[in-house]
Amino acid sequence: MSRVCELTGQRANNGMAVSHSHVRTHKLQQVNLQDRRLWWAEGNRWVRLRLSTRALRTVQKKGLGAFAREQGIDLSRR
Repeated sequence: MSRVCELTGQRANNGMAVSHSHVRTHKLQQVNLQDRRLWWAEGNRWVRLRLSTRALRTVQKKGLGAFAREQGIDLSRR
């Protein structure tokens, strides 16, 4: 399973690790993903999602149903 947030679609970022001598090497900055079981009020059931921590904060602010609709995600298929 790839490391992708199921609501926002966030993925790893290609970056550079810069040493003290300024030698640059490639590194991947991974998304902080959490497996969560969230209550979906409109569907009256629990939904299991793999979310980034930033998406979790947005879900707490807006609500799961509203945020999923905004992102174009159908929660009834999860």
